[in-house]
Amino acid sequence: MADPHHADSHDAYVRGSQEISEQSSTFIAFIGMAKWGSLWLAALLAFLVIWFQPGGSFIGGAITFVAMLAIGYFALKSGKTGH
Repeated sequence: MADPHHADSHDAYVRGSQEISEQSSTFIAFIGMAKWGSLWLAALLAFLVIWFQPGGSFIGGAITFVAMLAIGYFALKSGKTGH
């Protein structure tokens, strides 16, 4: 069974005192994978659309793919912030 609650147990928790380094690391990893994964997915989709559209070309799709990755890299890379 669960431990009985004591009258002074509500004072045991102090706001902001728990270690959250693992949660913080997981959140940063998730945001990074979502950000970079979205860039790669968008570039791949643009490549395939330009390649397989009527009158499209592989070279045009490849140029678009590389250009989107280059522009996306500089747009999405984050500098070191204070938090």
